[in-house]
Amino acid sequence: MARSAARRSRSETDATLLTGRVTAGHGRHYFVELDTTGELVEAHRRGKKADVTVGDRVKVTPPVSGVAAIEAIEERASLLYRSDEWRIKTLAANIDLVCVVFASRPSFNQWFIWKALLAAHQAGIDALVIRNKNDLVDNKEAADEAVARLRALGVEVLDVSAQSQPEATRQALIERLQTRRALFVGQSGMGKSTLLNLLVPEAQARTREFSEKLDLGKQTTTAARWYEARYDDWQGSVVDTPGFQEFGLAHLSLNDILRAMPDIAAHVPQCRFFNCRHLAEPNCGVKKALEMGEIDPERYAFYVHLAENADTLPL
Repeated sequence: MARSAARRSRSETDATLLTGRVTAGHGRHYFVELDTTGELVEAHRRGKKADVTVGDRVKVTPPVSGVAAIEAIEERASLLYRSDEWRIKTLAANIDLVCVVFASRPSFNQWFIWKALLAAHQAGIDALVIRNKNDLVDNKEAADEAVARLRALGVEVLDVSAQSQPEATRQALIERLQTRRALFVGQSGMGKSTLLNLLVPEAQARTREFSEKLDLGKQTTTAARWYEARYDDWQGSVVDTPGFQEFGLAHLSLNDILRAMPDIAAHVPQCRFFNCRHLAEPNCGVKKALEMGEIDPERYAFYVHLAENADTLPL
């Protein structure tokens, strides 16, 4: 009888829960857009759990005075995150496209772009690189070279200028992002917010709304935010993330790295030793290809940077 009553009680409780998407969060404060009404409610995770991230589909209690409790997180289709030796920083859940934004000014870090692509590959998420501010002359040669390298690797690159050609940029983005759930990531100053505002003009108003409700001022800009695009010419989702300078990949093993770097992995079968790390071992097919000019030296330097601290796990 007791078990039956407990099951009945849980079933009744589940029936009252509402579903929605987490669109923003800071600390233990989250905002959830409810499926039924589109209302944006403040929500807190039940207990002391810290397992909620932007993009999560969640079940919440009916809000009381505009505040709800997050009772459960639905299974995620994807999760993008970065990591270092101390912690993991989730960026967003349930996205299906990572857009890596860079520009010639301020100075960009090519390795940041490559690291973001590796993280997307590991998470099983498609990737697109967006070169913004392509009208700038300053540092143009380096940006052109970065684009050429990416395209040689088979990476899709959009070449745009949100400031000087806003409508052409918007149309190019819509064609690629139509019906997708896209996350924008990049170093500070690359123009992510400008691109976002072309796609979702009311994002500026929504940002102010979050700041006022949470009463956290500028601190709220440190968190990712999910925006829904419901327009006549395009439907989709865009996740804006704060700019940061380093994309940690401590969670990748050596073989994860190689799987995401086919230009290096293609030469692994020529290695004499099955457990070759392609660093200082003799008779290494990768090192031989490097000496013969078949591997880009910068790409190999990038591989060494990652491989020196990566764990070796079986394929």
